[in-house]
Amino acid sequence: MKTLEKVLREGFAAFQLPLSEEAIERYRMYHEALEETNKVMNLTAITGEEEVAQLHFLDCAALLTVADLHGKTVYDIGTGAGFPGLALKIACPDMSLTLLDSLDKRVAFLKETCGKLGFSDVQCLHARAEEAAKEHREKADVVTSRAVAGLNVLAELCLPYVREGGVFLAMKGPAFEEELEQAKPAIKVLGGKTEKCVVYTIPGTEIRHSAIVIRKVRKTPEQYPRRWAQIMKLAIRN
Repeated sequence: MKTLEKVLREGFAAFQLPLSEEAIERYRMYHEALEETNKVMNLTAITGEEEVAQLHFLDCAALLTVADLHGKTVYDIGTGAGFPGLALKIACPDMSLTLLDSLDKRVAFLKETCGKLGFSDVQCLHARAEEAAKEHREKADVVTSRAVAGLNVLAELCLPYVREGGVFLAMKGPAFEEELEQAKPAIKVLGGKTEKCVVYTIPGTEIRHSAIVIRKVRKTPEQYPRRWAQIMKLAIRN
């Protein structure tokens, strides 16, 4: 069993990404917070130093090989325990981060953890994505999501937050083609254009995931995102 530090050093080197001593210490503190809180609240089914470092921290860090987040305003929609947003902030501390989740307990965990990590500039929002979009519309350079919803749903929830010229980074499994094909009408209606799809292997594992990069090429029509019940009932079609 490898230590968290060894996994991170080897993984970041494989990605050809820089990794500071301060970042390693913050990842350790983040892992400890996850383990401790997981005893009383279901944050993640992934536990242990090696697995958390690989399947959470390195998986999230892969986005830094796909898009430049330095100095960018980043929103992480449906962040859960802080993935990928908070894990990215540790590796790229000069980005401006907003974490959004609908469960108050998770947001409380995120606020406390950001305090422990010394990130006083991270905004933690307790809100539903479709409801907060009005106030935060087109404020983000980059929106990320590792949520399990279908890409057509994620596009409607996330693209309204992205400014024109910005990107939505959707984290998916290796077999994304059919899901992307089904989501193309929604992406087009919402002002997006699929720029590229990057499949990567998490270092130290044989697990392959993908990052779908959707560029915001025009404003999202004001009627989107719709209410959750409408989103679930009727998919956007051409």
